[in-house]
Amino acid sequence: MLLQDKLVQIVTNPQLSPKQKSNYLALEAEASLPYMPISTEVKAAMNDGIICDIFEGHAPFKPRYVLPDYARYLKQGSEYLELSPAQDLDEALNALTILYHHVPSVTNIPVYLGQLDEILMPFTEGMDAEVLYRKLKLFWIMLDRTLPDAFMHVNIGPTDNIVCRTLLRIDAELQQVAPNLTFMYDPSITPDELLLLATTNICQCSKPHIANYPLHASAFDARGFGIVSCYNALPLAGGANTLVRLNLKEVALKATSISDFFDAVLPNYCSLTFELIEARSVFLHQESHFFDSFLVKEQLIDESRFAPMFGIYGMAEAVNILQSLTASGEVKQTKRASNGLEYGHEMDANQLGYRISATLDAIVKSTPVAHGYHGRALLHSQGGISIDKDVTPGVRIPYGTEPNPIDHIQALAQHHQYYTAGISDILTIDETVKSNPQAMFQLCKAALELGFREFTANVTSNDLMRVTGYMVKRSDIEAFKQCGSRLNTTGLAAEAAVNTGILQRQARVIAHEHSPCVFE
Repeated sequence: MLLQDKLVQIVTNPQLSPKQKSNYLALEAEASLPYMPISTEVKAAMNDGIICDIFEGHAPFKPRYVLPDYARYLKQGSEYLELSPAQDLDEALNALTILYHHVPSVTNIPVYLGQLDEILMPFTEGMDAEVLYRKLKLFWIMLDRTLPDAFMHVNIGPTDNIVCRTLLRIDAELQQVAPNLTFMYDPSITPDELLLLATTNICQCSKPHIANYPLHASAFDARGFGIVSCYNALPLAGGANTLVRLNLKEVALKATSISDFFDAVLPNYCSLTFELIEARSVFLHQESHFFDSFLVKEQLIDESRFAPMFGIYGMAEAVNILQSLTASGEVKQTKRASNGLEYGHEMDANQLGYRISATLDAIVKSTPVAHGYHGRALLHSQGGISIDKDVTPGVRIPYGTEPNPIDHIQALAQHHQYYTAGISDILTIDETVKSNPQAMFQLCKAALELGFREFTANVTSNDLMRVTGYMVKRSDIEAFKQCGSRLNTTGLAAEAAVNTGILQRQARVIAHEHSPCVFE
């Protein structure tokens, strides 16, 4: 289709709002630019679907994800925005609202809204609890209505405080798609009663994510980190300059044997992935002038704290393909007893998956990049995009084949140590858990003790559900074809429902006879 025809199609689309049309027109403009110089090998790998830049644009002029230091901003104000330091909660909320509209991302809407309880607590001293509730509820509604994007992400916890509890209360009441929410859990700080409150919210609205705070914090320096977009962990006052992902399924299809995969094919495609990462990062840092912005000048972000994300997906398919090869490279003729469900179900398949993750970790940690966090990229288990077909996100077990929740956790826990920039497995739990929220609490706590970086669950009867890591309402998916949506991400979710099988996830009951660890 000619560019002009695409533009006409956008401006005459009855389901898009004027703002959404403007966004799509801008994307077409970016896509019409010449791609930055890359080798013929990288170009071929992209054309073959082995390497993907996830539509970040042909000439990146903004980072994929930006995590400003909002605490510094509230304390110092902003010369560029002509704002004095915030003196009370109203001024703090107003200042945050203003800055959010100046923080870019791949979606043009901020993906990180801050560690809200930590930055707002200094402004709550002596405030009546119901007054705080009303102010924060209006703020929460404003976020969903003016920044209608499910990748927008708030962090709370691990401390027990009134802002944290109030936001959990509000999020359960409103059950909004946006903002996304992560509750940080630290067993040495967070009381069980607060974790139970958060996991009970999951039973009601499939939110929040529960993050393993000590595990995440150990991967970053003292300035800290944030969880953004779907579930991505990145340095605070920095972010991700780009995300390039590698399709392990397609890599495995190029291998003649397991040894060929590890010795030659995987290293080759990792090298090409790094070549694309470098090309994109260099353009952003050296040609786009993004790092001349007021965000840098006022020390809300630091260029040295941006890292490329080395993403992977299709682990399940890669393992099953490699398991099917004989030592000579021929495909085994006999079917396995599990009828193709090896990954996530059989020990030898799972061990092969762990070996792939460990190898990727070693490659990423040993490969220098020009613009990285301490000179390195960060490994990421990428949650898929809406056009993916016949390939499973990240290291997840294929949808519809998931085992019971305990086996599910045990099968995947060993992967989590390797994916510094984020990994998420979405457990789909039967609605009976609503009558026993303690079961969700115990499942979450066990998963984190076994090494999960992030605990995430959908409950089958909830209208709110997770797609890759962002939220959508089932009812919005059903209505989208007829009337569109005010939320920018509903269209992605509707497309994912058709292409990626998210509605075929297997609901499981948390049973007492299955327990990954013993609770007193």
